Amino acid sequence: MPELADIFRRYGPEYIDRFGENMLPGHGHAIRDIIDCRTEVLGGHVVKCDHCQALDYAYHSCKNRACPKCHGNDTRGWLEKRRAELLDTAYFHMVFTLPAELREVVRKNQRTLYGILLRAAAYALLKLAADPKYVGARIGMLAVLHTWTNSLAFHPHAHFLVPGSGVMPDGGCRRATGKKFLVPVKALSPIFRARFMEMAREALPDAEFPAEIWSKEWVVYAKPAVQGSDMVLRYLARYVHRIAITNNRILAADNDLVTFRYKQRQQPKGKRPGQWKNMTLPAMQFMARFLQHVVPQGFHKVRYYGIWSPANRAALNLLRQSLASGGKADDNPVAEMKEDGQVRHQAGLCRFCKQGWMVVVGVIPRGRIQENARSPPC
Repeated sequence: MPELADIFRRYGPEYIDRFGENMLPGHGHAIRDIIDCRTEVLGGHVVKCDHCQALDYAYHSCKNRACPKCHGNDTRGWLEKRRAELLDTAYFHMVFTLPAELREVVRKNQRTLYGILLRAAAYALLKLAADPKYVGARIGMLAVLHTWTNSLAFHPHAHFLVPGSGVMPDGGCRRATGKKFLVPVKALSPIFRARFMEMAREALPDAEFPAEIWSKEWVVYAKPAVQGSDMVLRYLARYVHRIAITNNRILAADNDLVTFRYKQRQQPKGKRPGQWKNMTLPAMQFMARFLQHVVPQGFHKVRYYGIWSPANRAALNLLRQSLASGGKADDNPVAEMKEDGQVRHQAGLCRFCKQGWMVVVGVIPRGRIQENARSPPC
């Protein structure tokens, strides 16, 4: 099956010729990096199995955060660090979604309004959680920006992982009033809406915002993490170092058309939820759908607020002690072994004999990609 790099290699030049003047710089970088990822353009190294003596080639990754082939190790590392930071308390998964009427203005002002989305949602949560009827304390939160649906449509929203305990002004610890309830979403939604619009109008005084956004409720979803905070973390981890589509969802790329599969979340009445369906789009439209989810360069789509903010580590430590979480985080798994002066990476198990370790025996210099060149087998 084709990969995203194959589509960009085949149709990218035409896309740049057609839309280059209006493309964001990050979109051009994403196209070039994804094309070059794990090819001789970026160089690499030759490895040899110390058991069966088989040779293999490993080209370097592009490390672009829009690339579907990169960041597997980064995701695992991020997940382990977040697990070590978890508190011994109930957790809640919350989602703040911007209304469809705002999508066009958000698309045109991504860097500004993405940041306002995250800050406005965090403000609303902190404000309502401080009420003694709910938590009555300063809570912490992990926020992750998410901009796509399964069909690659533009749908900006933010996921939050929120502990159900916080630090009171006197330094004491206080838990949420209920295990299945953090704050009421009906009260949270108008606070979120008002704060977002206040900040957006101040940042973009010349932008036009549709009047109908005030006559509808902004969707705020809240659910206790009954299956465990680790389940929510693993869900969020998929979006921290990954973008809208993976290579295994791309089915075909022929005749200027791209076919991919997606999971339909909302089904007509009587149909089973979560069914997989296929969608076929013109190649130019597919690329445009994908690239609209490449966030502006330098934008941090993962942020921490409240007591989880880096500026509030002292309060976080107080809460950790109060909750008596106990125990240290597990040490990171062994990443390498040394024998006879050679370094053998744990991930470098020979894919041929499954017994030996792959050892670097040569370097592949950076070079020019050949026509019809493909990534080496993983």
